[in-house]
Amino acid sequence: MTSETPERYERLTSVSSSVDIDQRDTGFCSWLTAIFRIKDEEIREKCGEDAVHFLSFQRHIIGLLVVVGVLSVGIILPVNFSGNLLENNAYSFGRTTIANLDADNALLWLHTTFAFLYLLLTVYSMRRHTSKMHYREDDLVKRTLFVNGISKYAEEKDIKQHFEQAYENCVVLEARICYDVARLMYLNSERKKAERSKKFFLDLQAKEHITTMINPKPCGHLCCCIIKGCEQEEAVSYYTKLEAQLKDDYRKEREKVNRKPLGMSFVTFQNESITAIILKDFNACKIQGCHCRREPKNSLFSGKLHTQNWTVGYAPDPQNVYWEHLSVGGFSWWFRCLIINSVLFLLLFFLTTPAIIISTMDKFNVTKPVEYLNNPIITQFFPTLLLWSFSALLPTIVYYSAFFEAHWTRSGENRTTMHKCYTFLIFMVLLLPSLGLSSLDVFFRWLFDKKFLADVKVRFECVFLPDNGAFFVNYVIASAFIGNAMDLLRIPGLLMYMIRLCLARSAAERRNVKRHQAYEFQFGAAYAWMMCVFTVVMTYSITCPIIVPFGLMYMLLKHLADRYNMYYAYLPSKLDKKIHSGAVNQVVAAPILCLFWLLFFSTMRSGFSAATSMFTFVVLIITIIICLSHVCFGHFKYLSAHNYKIDSQEVDGLENGRPVCTSAANKAAQMYIAQVLQDPGSEEAGSGSGEDDGQGSSQDEEIINVENGLNEDFQSGEDSLIENEVRH
Repeated sequence: MTSETPERYERLTSVSSSVDIDQRDTGFCSWLTAIFRIKDEEIREKCGEDAVHFLSFQRHIIGLLVVVGVLSVGIILPVNFSGNLLENNAYSFGRTTIANLDADNALLWLHTTFAFLYLLLTVYSMRRHTSKMHYREDDLVKRTLFVNGISKYAEEKDIKQHFEQAYENCVVLEARICYDVARLMYLNSERKKAERSKKFFLDLQAKEHITTMINPKPCGHLCCCIIKGCEQEEAVSYYTKLEAQLKDDYRKEREKVNRKPLGMSFVTFQNESITAIILKDFNACKIQGCHCRREPKNSLFSGKLHTQNWTVGYAPDPQNVYWEHLSVGGFSWWFRCLIINSVLFLLLFFLTTPAIIISTMDKFNVTKPVEYLNNPIITQFFPTLLLWSFSALLPTIVYYSAFFEAHWTRSGENRTTMHKCYTFLIFMVLLLPSLGLSSLDVFFRWLFDKKFLADVKVRFECVFLPDNGAFFVNYVIASAFIGNAMDLLRIPGLLMYMIRLCLARSAAERRNVKRHQAYEFQFGAAYAWMMCVFTVVMTYSITCPIIVPFGLMYMLLKHLADRYNMYYAYLPSKLDKKIHSGAVNQVVAAPILCLFWLLFFSTMRSGFSAATSMFTFVVLIITIIICLSHVCFGHFKYLSAHNYKIDSQEVDGLENGRPVCTSAANKAAQMYIAQVLQDPGSEEAGSGSGEDDGQGSSQDEEIINVENGLNEDFQSGEDSLIENEVRH
């Protein structure tokens, strides 16, 4: 097949190739050495700025764990060995833990001091990371405001004139009203798929001089039976009719879309200063009684535009916007979010850990048929398989809950995923197993029980049992080898790929699936899993110091696996710095939990009035106050883990604040519009002749069409296999 433009493919891992990959990734297992030869500038060019931030974050965590490992293994571990509370056996794991020390041992001050030192090292490491990563903000983003709450009868010229009348020296380059394009994007995606499928069979018919029959039902490509309701149709005829129907539906929807405004607009100004003034004007609150009322400047259009109802903020990057989700807002979005999270909470409240799920299944005799097989291999392997499956399934449910919430931006979706997954994983992996509990239901029943104070000592004794430390060491080792191997294999993506292939109705649709099987790297889920393991390591770095070397091993392998996946397998993405700053906040939670663990140990062994207990308690309270003050009110700026520097990035060769020429303004304004609306003549496209550009759904187009050199052309080694597929 030939076309005027080169075919573009998404990344297909081992079968994908480009010029630089051909030179770097050749030979048996050459990808192992290629990981080390990839430079940050190459990753920035191919994967985006967020990938460089993520990898830099990992490197600073690795550096932190190197220092913590030297201190824990070199100093804390010999101190723990010097105790004599547990059995006098050199091979006993318990002798490596803090439980081997007597309550009156003066060396316990060393543990408390080192825990506080680890907190300072963590803050220093994150400040160093954020200071080195100069976050680049596009000039266009800093000159564009996102306005919500506009009257649905407003016009773009009215919005422009309002700002220019209300604010002196204000020049509005463009105002773009947002429309409900969700259905239009779906129809456009399906129309293009039908066009490509039709062209595939037309080319096949011209080449082979045969007529191809297909079963136009889901999984029709796999169905070999011909029964009533599953009759086969001629492929070209079917896709011609489908294309005509979709083009007609697309044309009708395209005509109606301008009558479905959402009351939102992206307004681009000439320079940053006037943009900041307008933003401050709309967000400055004046307290009157019990109400907080905005008083922005008015114009002749204020009443018509309902400016008193406006919510104004900086616009996200155009590539960061889910245009199809903008129609889900207001009460409907909050109601949807409430329902999803309520169901999620009720599910995870009772089924928080994999162990409680398996025990619940045992109550209903679900696993009895396996036991009747009397095969020791199956009976021992099956429970482990179930445990591993549910360990992966539960966080996946949390991840997809954020996906179905229909966030307006990719950054918002990833940030929500990160916080929700991290919170759940900390309960599932760290807190509940440490306390010997199986679910949040049991945890809250124990917390609010009348015998809580009587049982609390027994529960917290579980935290410092030698077997408990050994359990978490095994968990970190399993995460290092099995978890990172699963990341390289990308099993969830492979399963989705197989399902999409099975649901295809013809060889043409299978070909389309193979060309569009890659996704953006999920920073939210990746941050959550990585921070969960790091928190486990830091929490037990004092009480069970032998865990730190294995945590370092996990982070090294994780860094290499993510480096490979980002460069070879995933699509580039464009987020904002909030996702990265949120991860920095979560890092600080790890040494705080370490202080909590030491406080529990000191209180149980020596009592709350002991000097070590009081010192740990005071340090912990001061740390929590500083963290809450910084997060909630922005205080203690120089004590925080954040030290980001914002760099201005030139757009269209222009510096900050300079007047923008008309052509550049039109180009910039064209960016803040859904991809499906950028080409007014797209509905007039032919029936696929000479138009097989390899692009798929509208979401795929937005993912692929990224700026600043990220839109690389990927040539697939599967082409010959795909073209010959229909012959077999």
